[in-house]
Amino acid sequence: MFEIGDYVVNANNGICKITEVVELDLSGGKTLKPYYLLVPMEETTAKVFIPVDNANNRIRKVINKEEAIDVIDRIPDIEETCIANEKERESKYKAAIKSCELDELVGIIKNLYHRQQDRLAQGKKSTAVDERYFKLAESHLYSELAFAMGRQKQEMQQLICDRLESVKA
Repeated sequence: MFEIGDYVVNANNGICKITEVVELDLSGGKTLKPYYLLVPMEETTAKVFIPVDNANNRIRKVINKEEAIDVIDRIPDIEETCIANEKERESKYKAAIKSCELDELVGIIKNLYHRQQDRLAQGKKSTAVDERYFKLAESHLYSELAFAMGRQKQEMQQLICDRLESVKA
């Protein structure tokens, strides 16, 4: 169960704050149901409604600072997502983004990074689908890590690199 004031992650809207629980009839059946009213951090004028009875499938609480550091420290050990079937590639990317699971995002980022390096070595450009999902996965990952650590999103790539280098030493 979530509470008013909680910060949560939603696949479509990123980090949101639960501002209230409202009774709505969105089905047109004259039956009021409770919904969480979410306000996205990056679009403070937007409103997102999530049914209370289905919230666990659509949102999760944002990680804390210790969990963020743990995710960063585990990046070298998180397995790259392998996608053998080209036709399944985009659906696997979508599923990873929709999951809101940071390990899934890291696995996709690793896959896309290596795929991009392989294509460049062959003299090919990265595909538009790969570029789009790489940016999306990176944005979701950096947003949540930055929020949890009280940092700016644009600082995260360097912070991750620095931390992983210091752990190696």
